[in-house]
Amino acid sequence: MGFIDEIKERARQNMKTIVLPEASDRRTLEAAHKVLAEGIAHIILVGNKEEIMNGADGLDLSKATIIDPNQTDKLQSYIDLLVEVRKSKGMTPEQAKELLTKDYLYFGVTMVKAGDADGMVSGAIHSTADTLRPSLQILKTAPGTKLVSSFFVMVVPNCEFGANGTFIFSDAGLVQNPNPEELAAIAGSSAKSFELLTRKEPVVAMLSHSTKGSAAHPDVDKVVEATKIAKELYPNIKLDGEYQLDAAIVPSVGASKAPGSDIAGKANVLIFPDLDAGNIGYKLTQRLAKAEAYGPVTQGIAKPVNDLSRGCSADDIVGVVAITAVQASAL
Repeated sequence: MGFIDEIKERARQNMKTIVLPEASDRRTLEAAHKVLAEGIAHIILVGNKEEIMNGADGLDLSKATIIDPNQTDKLQSYIDLLVEVRKSKGMTPEQAKELLTKDYLYFGVTMVKAGDADGMVSGAIHSTADTLRPSLQILKTAPGTKLVSSFFVMVVPNCEFGANGTFIFSDAGLVQNPNPEELAAIAGSSAKSFELLTRKEPVVAMLSHSTKGSAAHPDVDKVVEATKIAKELYPNIKLDGEYQLDAAIVPSVGASKAPGSDIAGKANVLIFPDLDAGNIGYKLTQRLAKAEAYGPVTQGIAKPVNDLSRGCSADDIVGVVAITAVQASAL
């Protein structure tokens, strides 16, 4: 059974309710149809029911819950909740109503905050910033979390590296240029996410264009410092760096470039030095190696809200819904 099939099976065993606020998008409706048909999660679609059903020609959404923010009897309670959460920013009831009825992402996140949904998936037609802004404002960060970051689960076919071809690439979608402390926090969160989703031991490599001092540059120094901090913060995680990519995942190269290391050549969690590297890396792997790419999945928010690439397919959305449900089950 492949990675995403295992995730779907785990989601079926503990059905969660996931809200999809982009019901004007055909891919989202196709994904909702598939999720419901496969029994992966309960689905809430946000929007006008007539418009949604008109866009769902040929799809079975009979088991979906469709909520129109302008007609729900819970609108006032959501207004009150949003005002309370954002009172320090001067949120008024009028402003809250405007947000909830006009911006369905805010409505979806407020549903999660209220406990009427367990998680949200968005991003097929919205930017990462649009998806995460209401999440950070309303749900805020999880207890003990210093930084919200993101990752992609990469499943590479016919690959002997990583966990039978399964990796986490982080951060590949959110934190632009993390400093050493932030990079260390991303490493710690990503290790926990890998263990949750794969049920396998994370082996974390802090990536660079240098392996153990083979190059000298401030960019290398950042990764070296991040590795030091991460080892101090997370002594129980198998983690090391700085490594070039081949030294991190290819056993023979790891043994040559970092002899004696129990991390080199065995990594399944790859921590990129900045967003440029992470984003380029995941897209290269997805397109050239024909890998499955699920994400960007967020980590560090109090309840799971996950982003999508705007180039996603309906099957990609199904996969992220399943991952979101598994994340919600762990809370």
